[in-house]
Amino acid sequence: MIIKIPLMCRSKKNSQEIHVNCRTGKPFVSQGKLYKQFEQECGYYLLKYKKNISTPVNLKCTFYVKDKRKRDIVNLLNAIQDILVKYGVIADDNYNIVQSVDGSRIIYEKDREETIIEIKEMENKLYIPIIEKYKEE
Repeated sequence: MIIKIPLMCRSKKNSQEIHVNCRTGKPFVSQGKLYKQFEQECGYYLLKYKKNISTPVNLKCTFYVKDKRKRDIVNLLNAIQDILVKYGVIADDNYNIVQSVDGSRIIYEKDREETIIEIKEMENKLYIPIIEKYKEE
């Protein structure tokens, strides 16, 4: 399955804001306006892909950006995985479902802002029994 989102991905980690709870007066951390807007706009493109995939998959994301600003690919992948879960494309983003993100990368193209997500079912289902093996020893 290939999903094309004609938006530049926004990181959750880098766009957080501190707000104050009106009732209690205590501060709390919330996602920033840029990320919230990106998440909402992604919903328009993801609603037709609602499948709640629960089998092991490889999630390959290609992020096209229009400037050479330094970005952390792990933060972008975390944002995309959380959005895919929120809109029901994948059931969860734990290691039993998203087993790899092989092939993911950031590409600079001056006039292009786009996020392309390719979800492929894993051929060799790796359920990580290695951890259980070491517990026995």
